[in-house]
Amino acid sequence: MNYEALGLKAGIEIHQQLNTREKLFCGCPTTLRKFEERTGEFYRYLRATESEMGEIDRAAKEEMKHLRRFTYYAYDTTCLVENDEEPPSPLNPEALEICLTIARMFGMTPVEQVHTMRKLVIDGSNTSGFQRTALVALRGDIPGGGTIETICLEEEAAQRVQDNIFSLDRLGIPLVEITTSPCMHTPEEVARVAGYLGMVLRSTGRVKRGLGTIRQDINISIREGARVEIKGVQELDLIAEVVRREATRQVALLEIRETLRERNAGLLEEPVDVTALFKETKSSILKKAACILAVVLPGFAGLVGREIQPGRRLGSEFSDYAKKCGVGGIFHTDELPAYGVTGDEVEELRKFTKAGHDDCVVLVASSIEKAACAASQVMERARMALEGVPEETRRMLEGGSTAYMRPLPGAARMYPETDVLPVSIGSDTWEFIEVPELLTERAKRYSEELGLDAGVARQIAYSEHLQLFDRAISEGISPGLASRTLLSTMKELSRDGVPVEAIGDEAVIAVMKSVEEGRAAKEAVPGILGSVAGGTPLEDAIAQCAPAISTGDLEALIQGIVKERSLFVAEKGMAALGPLMGVVMAEVRGSVDGKLVSELLRKEIAKACRPD
Repeated sequence: MNYEALGLKAGIEIHQQLNTREKLFCGCPTTLRKFEERTGEFYRYLRATESEMGEIDRAAKEEMKHLRRFTYYAYDTTCLVENDEEPPSPLNPEALEICLTIARMFGMTPVEQVHTMRKLVIDGSNTSGFQRTALVALRGDIPGGGTIETICLEEEAAQRVQDNIFSLDRLGIPLVEITTSPCMHTPEEVARVAGYLGMVLRSTGRVKRGLGTIRQDINISIREGARVEIKGVQELDLIAEVVRREATRQVALLEIRETLRERNAGLLEEPVDVTALFKETKSSILKKAACILAVVLPGFAGLVGREIQPGRRLGSEFSDYAKKCGVGGIFHTDELPAYGVTGDEVEELRKFTKAGHDDCVVLVASSIEKAACAASQVMERARMALEGVPEETRRMLEGGSTAYMRPLPGAARMYPETDVLPVSIGSDTWEFIEVPELLTERAKRYSEELGLDAGVARQIAYSEHLQLFDRAISEGISPGLASRTLLSTMKELSRDGVPVEAIGDEAVIAVMKSVEEGRAAKEAVPGILGSVAGGTPLEDAIAQCAPAISTGDLEALIQGIVKERSLFVAEKGMAALGPLMGVVMAEVRGSVDGKLVSELLRKEIAKACRPD
């Protein structure tokens, strides 16, 4: 696509969990738990409240179409604040400090007072029905062009277990929300900026790592389209594809709009009850429904089944809207006969509803109340198709396509939090904030000062083991050994099923020091760490995996091995070095560095090959 001609504009909202000791508004730890460790559960129904202006947010109204009971898992590490049965504590000062550090790294201007607000959210992810958020700083610059508009400090939502069940261990973890202006104009630029923002966040060394700890929301529009917010993009590699697919979707919706206008398409005012038509149907979904309603869409034939994204059609959009009423989905005549509905039943349906050749008929089936709600939702989405692209909040699907979640929220969703006092940010506080070294600069320094390969230097700078690497270097461990152990050995052990999380930093440092002191060979490191992970004390692990052997004993061992294989050595000459290295190393079991073994073995082979 020619994105310049399309008028593509995109902005990013990055949500990053902070690695604090306590949650944002209580003293509970920020660690996640296994669901089976829960110590209790309770239920809630959430309803929208009016803003100070007497309005109910349109996104909240959408969530209220189908009243749901939400279940929450509680733990011995959660408290009454997460349950919304106790007022929040003051804003976590450690989280605020990290947020201010990030703001300084972007060259932003802090607000004079941090005021906590309530953001209305009734999708079940917050027990209170709102999320607490606070504006901290304004306007920063992105290298290469572009602007960061705001940075906010807010509480993380509860973790969805499944359907309407949520876990409270994640609720309240501090996170920062960084919002850019719509300053990006290609998918690749969006991915580049997201990568840069993530790099700056990790440069602090004070953010959580791992899947789900950082999420990108992307705002996208094209000329004549509309702003659409895509929530929860977790994989950096998918960002560009998400932007491409959304641009494709909006182009397709605009083309559908033009076709509908050419056909003078419109909408019927009321759905038609066609329950009686399907009394003898073989469709199990329709047969068990108490009510089946038909929505006739004049001029929509062939368009409801049209693909607008990979794996998604206009009918998928209709279905998304209908599901808000609690129905399982829809049928439409662009895809029928199918799903147990026969061709004769489709013809009878068209006759009964007086649908013409260019018309599409959509079926919704459920209880009377849910079917009526779903039919109205289908009609609303069809009306939007006549206008083009609706403003929406959407969620990312596997591969980068998206599905409708709710309308874009408006100003009515925000109102002051009266239970949390404001926090002043004085010039002394702001100036005291230290700006960390960027990971890009750190990788460059590792390469220049420590002699690491540029690729290895970048890997270790971006690694979760960065702080441990710095400690190892400060304690005299060679950069090569430290980087190899932390980047390769730990990953290989984890891949083999070894619980590397059970190996403490002290043990890792001690094992590397044993190599530096000559008590173990670097080849023994995986075995020693694996034994430590299994519960073996460190010194016992070294003794088992790298038993002590003197230089004299090693020379004698090598002489014996070469003598036993004298014919092989005579035939291969120095080419015997490789095979015999394996034999020697198996005998010494990692107690001697391979470099020393190679040196002594080379001398012994050379001696054996000399003519008498």
